Amino acid sequence: MSPTPAEVSSNYLPVLGLAVAAALCACTPLWLGRLWARYFSPGKPGADKLATYECGLESKGDAWIHFKSGYYLYAIIFLIFDVEAVFLLPFAVIFTGLGAGAFVSLLVFLLLLAAGLLWAWRKGILNWAGDPARASFRGELSALPPLD
Repeated sequence: MSPTPAEVSSNYLPVLGLAVAAALCACTPLWLGRLWARYFSPGKPGADKLATYECGLESKGDAWIHFKSGYYLYAIIFLIFDVEAVFLLPFAVIFTGLGAGAFVSLLVFLLLLAAGLLWAWRKGILNWAGDPARASFRGELSALPPLD
């Protein structure tokens, strides 16, 4: 016996009520902030109000400066191996209960990470203080101004 359309729609009323409540919870703080800004915040822009502010100090120089690409590559490699630790933890917890398929997938995952580490090592990305002649981005290094 299938439910009637009235019964089906009455079953979804709590879901509709929760969706409306969620929308109200999301929109109410935005609406209250807009009201506060309109009635209580001064709307007089001036030199001090429009100035760039960074950690209590005035900005000096241009924000568009060159950074070594090694910083970004180093950060990306850190993230890769940080995420690796997150994925390996569940395997370590239930290692004795793993089947052969899960063990093979773990080995493939570790081999891919080892290949990535070997690639980064050969490219000279892990050589932080390094020998710029070994780095694959030596064209970028020569174009950068010397660091003070």
